[in-house]
Amino acid sequence: MITLTAGSANELYSAACAAVTADGVVVRPRGLPTTEVLGVHLCLTDPRRRLVDLPPTRVINPAFAVAEALWILSGSDEPWIFDYNRSLVRYTNEGRLQGAYGPRMRSWGGRIDQLDHVRRLLARDPDSRQAVIQLFDPSRDTRGYRDVPCTLGYRFFLRGRRLHMHTTMRSQDLWLGFPYDVFAATVLQELLAGWLGAELGEYHHHVDSLHLYAEHTPAAATLPDSPEPSEPMPPVAVAWDELTRLLPDVISGEPAPDAGPAWRTFADVMASYRSWTGGDRRRAWRPRQQRLACSGGR
Repeated sequence: MITLTAGSANELYSAACAAVTADGVVVRPRGLPTTEVLGVHLCLTDPRRRLVDLPPTRVINPAFAVAEALWILSGSDEPWIFDYNRSLVRYTNEGRLQGAYGPRMRSWGGRIDQLDHVRRLLARDPDSRQAVIQLFDPSRDTRGYRDVPCTLGYRFFLRGRRLHMHTTMRSQDLWLGFPYDVFAATVLQELLAGWLGAELGEYHHHVDSLHLYAEHTPAAATLPDSPEPSEPMPPVAVAWDELTRLLPDVISGEPAPDAGPAWRTFADVMASYRSWTGGDRRRAWRPRQQRLACSGGR
């Protein structure tokens, strides 16, 4: 069992990579050599410092980080997400990612908005231990689809007017998946804290199998022991009743003038990426198209 705590995603990520490379055991699921640690607890004490950005070794695509977070929050499994990460297509069945988190969170069984339920529950009973969002669905995830959720679920605890979040994962690709999963989860945590009028507490990431595939292990071993901490992002806030209206506007790149700085940055990052991949490099580099939280990359 490994337990690591850090104030920012950069520090937590670098420490996790060091731990897996030092203490991991080589296993071969599906014949793929993988260095694995079983039983890992990663704690991020400042969830607004959520962006992993460790150039030149590990630079994520911030547009995909934003797009995936908004895709999940909107309850979508629509294929527009592939515009930001084409590699996801190989995990589809019938043109969709069958394990998409959004429909499970916002419309479980076509009728239960788990996010709204958790919001109402904690508003009514702040000390509740029942604030759970379930993502793994045996009725779907035993059918042999290519995409089976790695995340089992989220839990939330409101203590001392601070909202703490716990995520449990059966499996986590540390190199490819962790930076994006932590980004999306902490955006969700911050939004829920705002709806409850609470401060942002700690983020806890529990992983049964934390691993690095063989092609990523050498790079992971070169990350600095004491990296520059991730910069804090601007606060993410929107009224619950405005969320459904705001998300499509941000995704399309046209948020309302009164949208907060974080939402305008999200819209700009996604629009910039679309321009870049569409060949309009000049438009992609307009002065207002700032990199997410002054860091990240394409």
